[in-house]
Amino acid sequence: MRNLKKGAIIAGIVIVVALIAFVTCTATVETGYTGIVTTFGKVEDVTLEAGLHFKSPFQQIIAMDNREQKTSFTTEAFSSDIQQVDITGSINYAINKSTAMNLFKEVGTDYFNKLVYPRMLEITKGVFSKYSAENLVANREKLSQDIRDGLFEELKDYGINVISLSIENLDFTDAFTDAVEAKQVAAQRKLQAEIEQAQMTMETQQQAERQRINAEAAANVAKINADADAYATKVRSEAEAEANKKIAESLTENLIKFNEIKNWDGKLPTFMAGEGTSTIPVLQMGGSAANGAAGE
Repeated sequence: MRNLKKGAIIAGIVIVVALIAFVTCTATVETGYTGIVTTFGKVEDVTLEAGLHFKSPFQQIIAMDNREQKTSFTTEAFSSDIQQVDITGSINYAINKSTAMNLFKEVGTDYFNKLVYPRMLEITKGVFSKYSAENLVANREKLSQDIRDGLFEELKDYGINVISLSIENLDFTDAFTDAVEAKQVAAQRKLQAEIEQAQMTMETQQQAERQRINAEAAANVAKINADADAYATKVRSEAEAEANKKIAESLTENLIKFNEIKNWDGKLPTFMAGEGTSTIPVLQMGGSAANGAAGE
């Protein structure tokens, strides 16, 4: 009985020692993290993937988040014309798993506040100083890209990948905002006046074009009518000339005499012959009647 009790105690001690050894000699790295191994505080040149790993009791495993992370930020900057602008934005970034131990060695786990954020603010102020306040809003996408590119170059040697950066809002002073609004209103009014003027000019040109077309059409119609009248006159003249020609060709001496007799009204033509006061009526007859009078 005493031996059984002693064996149970020894077994318990072995189990406890085994549990302590298991706890101190193993470590678990969660999914989405990279394990950084340190031995007596010294960073080893190895990284651990997600899962269960064995280590010496003198080693410690520090988890570094290697997932894509998003952090919002606010800051202020000045434009090239010394206008203050309050900036709201966000940045997406992730660390390189294979070089995470170097980042931990040089910066630590709080690398965003110690490294990313200060560099981002510095680059943001430099980019904004290249633009006038009026052009900042219109170039917001380019501002975001320029800041991201500059920050990417600054952080790539640390194993930090800047995936994207977005300028979400720009807030100017009230005085500047009022001045921009007044300028926009004036520009809109000017544009409206130009549109109305262009509309009037277009309508005037269209009306003038319609009048020109109508005038050309009327002139063409008049020319066609004149050509038709001239042609009709020519045709009539030619027809009359041809008819007169045919009539002239058909006239003979007998026909002429026949028409004279046909048109005679029965009265003999007379005229007075003589000198002084002695006048003699003369009857002029043609044909056989004249010859008969001569015989008598």
